[in-house]
Amino acid sequence: MKKILLSILIILIAFWLAGFLVFADIINSYSAAEDEPTEAIIALTGGRNRIAEAVRLLNQGKAGKLFISGVNKATDLKAIQERQDLKIDTDREIALGTEATNTVENAIETKEWLEKNHIKSIRLVTSNYHIPRSIIEFKVHNPSLKIIIHPVYSEKVDKKWWKSWHTFSLIFLEYNKFLYVYVFSNLQLRGI
Repeated sequence: MKKILLSILIILIAFWLAGFLVFADIINSYSAAEDEPTEAIIALTGGRNRIAEAVRLLNQGKAGKLFISGVNKATDLKAIQERQDLKIDTDREIALGTEATNTVENAIETKEWLEKNHIKSIRLVTSNYHIPRSIIEFKVHNPSLKIIIHPVYSEKVDKKWWKSWHTFSLIFLEYNKFLYVYVFSNLQLRGI
């Protein structure tokens, strides 16, 4: 019995490790489809350069509206406009969501805004390592939504993750969160 349990454990670890390596490769190979039109840009707070990149896309006319989800309740549009890393040079609509504190809440908060504005397609701006989990959460709450990913790569997250303890731990945690969301969203879809 112990041999069987040990064999199962080794197999599970091997699958986890193989999945981790695939995950690390995928998140570092995303590219942005900047020419694909969408009705809105959605930026998720919590990572470097996300808001600045979303504003850049809005300035370029990649969509008519920008929704920033997960903004601190004490922050308003004026405070965002005063940031040094971005310049808003468009009169297109920018809306702030202040209720979300995690990815699940980002998806719920965004869904409410999308429904209110009758939007069916988005450009999702978030960190490259955050995309797989974000897509699942957004699809769980809005299955018919068309999502164009727009990864943001940070200079603080090394593509050679095995050389940086900070990057390794970030990807390690994100991969495990992704697995949790993936498994439970599939169970949920099957009614289990």
